[in-house]
Amino acid sequence: MKQSLLSRRPVVLPVFVGIVAVSLNAFADVSVRITPDAASGVYASGEIASWTINVNPGPASPAPELSYRITKDGSAPVASGKLDFSGAPVKLSATRSDPGTLVAQIYSAGNSKALAVGGAIFDPEKIAPSAPEPVDFDTFWRAKLKELAAVPINAVLEKKPGAKQTPGVDFYHVTLDNIRGTKVRGQLARPSAEGKYPALLVLQYAGVYPLKQENVINDAKAGWLVLNISAHDQPIAEPKAFYDALSAGVLKDYTKIGNEDRETSYFLRMFLGSVRAADYLASRPDWNGKILIATGTSQGGLQAFVAAALSPSVTGVMALVPAGCDVHAPLAKRANAWPYWLSTTGNRDRDMKKIEVTAGYFDGIHFASRIHSPALIAYGLADETARPAGIAAAVNALKGPKEALILARSTHKDEDGSHDPYKRRAADWKKAALAGESLPPEAR
Repeated sequence: MKQSLLSRRPVVLPVFVGIVAVSLNAFADVSVRITPDAASGVYASGEIASWTINVNPGPASPAPELSYRITKDGSAPVASGKLDFSGAPVKLSATRSDPGTLVAQIYSAGNSKALAVGGAIFDPEKIAPSAPEPVDFDTFWRAKLKELAAVPINAVLEKKPGAKQTPGVDFYHVTLDNIRGTKVRGQLARPSAEGKYPALLVLQYAGVYPLKQENVINDAKAGWLVLNISAHDQPIAEPKAFYDALSAGVLKDYTKIGNEDRETSYFLRMFLGSVRAADYLASRPDWNGKILIATGTSQGGLQAFVAAALSPSVTGVMALVPAGCDVHAPLAKRANAWPYWLSTTGNRDRDMKKIEVTAGYFDGIHFASRIHSPALIAYGLADETARPAGIAAAVNALKGPKEALILARSTHKDEDGSHDPYKRRAADWKKAALAGESLPPEAR
């Protein structure tokens, strides 16, 4: 099965989705809309990108004073000025002569946060990482995998009395041993009927919160063996106050914990936890031995890259707006992106040179370049959290069959159904995998 999954040619599909609309807090019934004039948002270097800006004031609201700024990759300035809506709507346009992105931002007077964002990407298939990978990247991660392998999995499955039970589905809380005395904690669901099933490993977006049972139940009902793990060594089903206390306490700014050294970075345990979870799924007698897809959104997409790169059991990747790609972006005059490794905020008393070195070992692009299994990746051109240039570079680094969905009007979040094209295509991938078809499947 794994060989058949590698037989398809790469596919890149620009996707057309909804309009970004942002309400202005100072004008309760006023909204700003920025719409790319080219529905795909994709251009060749030297072509002109343009956007249409509309302001929709209510009957009692004056049009607010707005300004705009256009930058290369969210950083290098291209144009800026005031917006004149006397002949509304307003059009903005700009270009660049090299591969990369343009970001158009709309601001209200006295507000430093953009009210609306538009994007464009130029020659996405030519975008490269901002910096090379560490020369000993493989040596380091081989040593960490050896450290992980020395720790027995020690899987503990529990049927929780208070957990919602679904007919036809077995549901468990799961604890696995991880490096240095830590745990991987999650939830597992599978069809109740005896059999061997394809597996899904579901990784979580950033933050500190409980896991939702629906993360595993629906796919288990469809015929999957599903494991969903927390990014943290924490219980998975406590009251909200429990997670709020962690987020304000020991897990505050967890992405920066230990960031001056690759051996102490918070991401080391998190990443190896993803590998442990994949290896555990592959060790189960109810896995079919053929299909194991790692999937996640944002931070979860980054972890999916890691699992696919470091666990030989993973046969496919599905990642929506994967974060953590191109961590050295500021070195190439690209804007910082989550988890903001090179940001001085929160790092004022730390050695930024050490942080810069450490970051290279945790860049999603370098894991992507070690993935040979099929991959479905989607990213938004108006995303200022997981920036499109970095994700495009990660897509380019993938070694196996790949399908890239460019969400022309999408930010990091799913406003107005902007992530729906990915959700539909991910459903196609799952159906094909369940049917034993090769990936990527034909468009349905």
